[in-house]
Amino acid sequence: MPITPAIQDLAADAQSWRRDIHRHPELLYDVPRTAAFVAERLEAFGCDEVATGIGRSGVVGIIRGRGAASARTIGLRADMDALPIHETTNLAYQSANPGKMHACGHDGHTAMLLGAARYLSQSRDFSGTAVVIFQPAEEGGGGGKAMLDDGLMERFGIQQVYGMHNWPKLPVGAFAIRKGPFLAAADRFTIDIEGRGGHAAQPHLGVDPIAAGAQIVSALQTIVARNVDPLDSCVVSVTCFHAGDTDNVIPQTAQLRGTTRTLASKTRDFAEKRIAEIAKGVGAALNVNVEVHYKRGYPPTVNHPEQTDFAASIARKISGDDQVSTNAPPEMGAEDFSYMLEARPGAFILIGNGDSARLHNPAYDFNDAALPYGMSYWAQLVETALAG
Repeated sequence: MPITPAIQDLAADAQSWRRDIHRHPELLYDVPRTAAFVAERLEAFGCDEVATGIGRSGVVGIIRGRGAASARTIGLRADMDALPIHETTNLAYQSANPGKMHACGHDGHTAMLLGAARYLSQSRDFSGTAVVIFQPAEEGGGGGKAMLDDGLMERFGIQQVYGMHNWPKLPVGAFAIRKGPFLAAADRFTIDIEGRGGHAAQPHLGVDPIAAGAQIVSALQTIVARNVDPLDSCVVSVTCFHAGDTDNVIPQTAQLRGTTRTLASKTRDFAEKRIAEIAKGVGAALNVNVEVHYKRGYPPTVNHPEQTDFAASIARKISGDDQVSTNAPPEMGAEDFSYMLEARPGAFILIGNGDSARLHNPAYDFNDAALPYGMSYWAQLVETALAG
């Protein structure tokens, strides 16, 4: 079914909400204005219940259908937080908070789910319960897990859960999804190297941690190039190398930091093990002390087969078969909706943002033309899943 007039009529309001949220970005769990903005509108829409402070600062709205009584309950999730990026769009509604920016489209995600909540609260053309979930701290704070730890699924009786994210370069009105691993696990590592500092003119009297660090950086690249099956996905990136303060001193210490991205659990385990082996092995060969600290982050985002098929069928109703890819390539970015998919069956879908700047770019902006498609997707998903 194409976008209905009832949804299209919400587009102007959704755009206004989106741009207001965009102008006032907030980070991680510290989203008091955004959370209040969401809660006030859910209450105004007539949601049966609005709960705040879930997972520290998340907001949940409950909308019950007017059909025959049913225990069926599905969750729809959007994220609210922004990024610590200085915006360069020069838009009329650009960030009023220096150093903070909605550079990942969470303003659009929130506006689309708000629009769907308003529509569902008015129509209630379904039997069961729709739970709209507005999550803080997706950008590295694990807000999804915090909401789960606060009893999200149990308290509201959620049986299935669905998420959505905009995707630059995918045309507006198009959707992309796949069964199984869709987004990667994101882990972090720190490698501390201690040598023996000294005069740069007498390197033979010291033990150079920079030389050891350089060898470790190079050797870590063999994990992907020579240890991991070429058909398996893995990224090992060293992104920080800190050592020394001046040109005539060999420093005492150096530190490397980086990230590992994987789609499969066995590859994740292997990469963690191999990073430590290589770093310590090179350290031993070059006579430096090495300590490796490995921290696991978000798990991979793994779509459940049945719910993926269902989500794709809803997207086809809105945009047509030729605008829905069901075999989208996995992406090595990470998403903490993964925690919710570990807790309940569900699916995560990408919605086109058109020819915009890439995510996490200071020139990025969510494309308001995508709002009716996202609102339609959420509304159709509820009305179809909870029909009868």
